[in-house]
Formats: sequence, C-alpha cells, structure tokens
Amino acid sequence: MSSRKMLMSHTNMFSKVIMDAAVYGSILKFIQQWKPSPRQRYVQKDGKCNVHHGNVQETYRYLSDLFTTLVDLRWRFSLLIFTLVYVVNWLFFGFLWWLIALVRGDLVHGDEEGWTPCVENLNSFVSAFLFSIETETTIGYGYRVITERCPEGIVLLLVQAILGSIVNAIMVGCMFVKISQPKNRAETLMFSTNAVISVRDNKMCLMFRVGDLRNSHIVEASIRAKLIRSQQTKEGEFIPLNQTDINIGFDTGDDRLFLVSPLIISHEINEKSPFWELSMAQMEKEEFEIVVILEGMVEATGMTCQARSSYLDTEVLWGYRFTPVLSLEKGFYEVDYNNFHDVYETNTPTCSAKELATKLRDEPLLPQLPLLSPEPKTQTFDPLDCLSELNPLSQDEKMEERDSSDRGENNGLTAALEEPPITD
Repeated sequence: MSSRKMLMSHTNMFSKVIMDAAVYGSILKFIQQWKPSPRQRYVQKDGKCNVHHGNVQETYRYLSDLFTTLVDLRWRFSLLIFTLVYVVNWLFFGFLWWLIALVRGDLVHGDEEGWTPCVENLNSFVSAFLFSIETETTIGYGYRVITERCPEGIVLLLVQAILGSIVNAIMVGCMFVKISQPKNRAETLMFSTNAVISVRDNKMCLMFRVGDLRNSHIVEASIRAKLIRSQQTKEGEFIPLNQTDINIGFDTGDDRLFLVSPLIISHEINEKSPFWELSMAQMEKEEFEIVVILEGMVEATGMTCQARSSYLDTEVLWGYRFTPVLSLEKGFYEVDYNNFHDVYETNTPTCSAKELATKLRDEPLLPQLPLLSPEPKTQTFDPLDCLSELNPLSQDEKMEERDSSDRGENNGLTAALEEPPITD
C-alpha cells in the first residue's frame, strides 16, 4: 500500500513538472513571437549586400558569361568544378585512345610479333586513361609511346594537346583571378562602428572615420555615401529603398583621399542635405541607413578594390566627436587603433541644422566656440534654444565683460591725457 502511495506521489510530481514545462514553453514562445525583430540592413557592416535574387527565369544568362560565373562561385564549388573538368577531360580522351586501339585490333594483336600498334603498351582502358593523363600533362614516362603508322592517333594527339591547353588556360585563369581578387584587400580597410553628428566651424556635420591597416596604400582612393530610406512620392507611390546621394566633398574634391592615416569623413548638413530639417528628437524617430563605399586601386596589383559598410539610424550618435588617434613620436607619426572607434561627447545643439543656421544669421557676432578636450560631458541642452548651447558666455557675463573693457579704455585714455610733472 505504501509503495502504491509513493508511486502515486511520484506520478503527480512528474505530471506537475510536465505541466510547468509546457506553461514555461508557451510563455517563452509567446515572448519570442512578440519580441521585436532586429532592423534589416541593406548592406552589412562587413560590406556584404543583404539582397537575394529569387525567381530568376533566364538562367542561361549566367552561361553567356561563364568566366565570371566560375569566378563568383564559392571555393568548394570552384575546386569541385576544377577537379571534375580535368578528370572528365582525361576520361574522354582516354576513351578515344582506347576506341582507336579497339578498332585497329591493338587490344587483340598487340602482343604478336610484327604487329605495330597505334600506341605502344596500350592494352586496356586503364592504360589508355593513363596515356591520356601523360599526354595532356606532358609527364612523359616513356613507357607508352605513339607510333608513326597511326595517322588517326597523330590527329587525336594534336586535338588533345590544343584542347588541353585551352582547358589549362581557362581553369588556371579562373583560379588565379579568384585568388588575386581584391576582396581580401578590403578586409584591412576599416570603418568606424558609429557615425557622429556635431558642430564644425559653426556648421552641423555628419562624420565617420575610415582607416587602412596596411603599409601598402590604396591608390586613387575615393569615397561616397548613400542614404537608404523609404519614401512616398506626391502621387502616392511608395519607394521602399530609395537611394539619395550624400555629398561628402564631391564638389570640392574632398572625396579624393590620401589614406595613409585614419581620416574623418565629414558631410556638411546644409540646404541640400537630407538631414537639413532633422533635429535630434526627429532623428530618433527616423528609420534610415547610410551606406558608405570606399574605392581605389591596390598598390601591389593595380586592381580596383571596394570596401563597404553602413550605419543604421541607431548607430548615428548626436553630440559626439571621434577621439584622436594620431600622435607625433620621434621622427614619425603613430596611429593608435585602440581608439579608432572611440568617441567623446561634445557641446552640440539638439535643434536641426536649419534652425541653427537661422539663429546664426540673426546673431552674426556669435563668439568663437571654446576648444573642447576629448572628455565626456554630461551636460544636457534645451532643444528650443540653439544659441544658448553654443555661446560660452551668458548675457550678464557679456555685459560685465563689455563694461570692464570700456573702463579699461577710459583709464588708458585718461592716463594718456595727463601731463607728466615738470622737474628741474
């Protein structure tokens, strides 16, 4: 009886555990279902485009550009095709050599005295296959040799030599181009993790940093940027991934880079900028992606290299600057890549660049901004007053400074007008 009660208690405990697990699983599934999915990028941080082509009907177009198709394949498929092409080629010509020997009767009368075969010591398909490999790879063991009394064999030898050279040129060329592709060179080109927005020369600027880890430079380096966001036209047409150019120096030539040390790329937010009317609060509600493209020629090979990255709206930091990474040592400049992605908070208005420009036009005698050290600041700003964030002195302090300067000028003028005492 006691064992039966123990069995019943264990059964109840087991069923309770199962029910708890089922409830926990349903709750976890509910949380995962309603968990907000991460933003989809158009271009990944490592430069890969997050676009897949589906339902392509005219697949024959890939065969019209067979060389590019072979180069674009993954390495596992490239090596598989490389091996299959050579093996199939050797088997095909080995079959032709075996067929010639079979038709001529060399497989039957090859061991008879006075019989001249087409190929010496070719008595089976295996030997024909080996002879095909030796012929195409020019190994030349010397055991199997073609004779001059076999015109069809001479013609086949010429055909195999020509086709073998063509196959070698195509396959070796594909492997060489695939190995020497400048995609790997782009791995040593760095983009900062975040982009920042701050004031430069009383103008709002969007900035990000690029750098090159190698000592061999990128020749004719240039950079451009695109703004990717959804747009609806006045006619009601919805464009999901509309691309807008971001001017980062195309007019002035600042987009041409001498990328020896890390550079901060700046986009001035002016009337032509898509961020002209966006304040800090409005930008937090926007959904966009900034795609940056760095291009240039590899110094060692002369091939064109392209590196890409992107910044989501959540990766654009308002009111920050990049920490300096360049320092002067004895006889050279040193770059500290430990601080490449670091930023520090700086005195920046939270209003839009349009409002800031309006305020600056109203007060043209705006004092120079104070020099800011790369130390984090915890100061908060009033988005309704841009000038109060930029002026280092309050109105009372300005009046006191003006009065003191006036008193100093009056004192100097009085001292200059006083006559010096006459002494004998």
